Amino acid sequence: MLSRRAGGGEGSSNVFSMFEQSQIQEYKEAFTIIDQNRDGIISKDDLRDVLASMGQLNVKNEELEAMVKEASGPINFTVFLTMFGEKLKGADPEDVILTAFKVLDPEGTGSIKKTFLEELLSTQCDRFTPEEIKNLWTAFPPDVAGNVDYKNICYVITHGEEKEE
Repeated sequence: MLSRRAGGGEGSSNVFSMFEQSQIQEYKEAFTIIDQNRDGIISKDDLRDVLASMGQLNVKNEELEAMVKEASGPINFTVFLTMFGEKLKGADPEDVILTAFKVLDPEGTGSIKKTFLEELLSTQCDRFTPEEIKNLWTAFPPDVAGNVDYKNICYVITHGEEKEE
């Protein structure tokens, strides 16, 4: 029994090596913002408060419960970082995402028409809501010709920030 427990903890003890120091600092800042009552643990009330501060006023109790239950226990910073590490492990690498976009860009221009991308995102698979589409264009505004730079989108998805040019 003891060996099983020791093996189960290995993944979380190494979580800090998964991220660069600057990323850990960004996650720490995010954790501090979410931990509204500053007790070092993210609770259901913390989530409710931070979501309300972002305009999400009608979050159901069940949704908050589900968020908190994603962790095996109290969500301190190490658990928070581990949860992000586990989520990111399943994320596609930048080249895989770029290849998917390139299928939609047979001329290899590095951009896609806004109208085309918007139609795909709002009608296929895991559909974007109108609000998510609006947020996308706020974060990645198309150029004057209506083209969207998908290389920048891929970079931000995989690195978390815009490329310095």
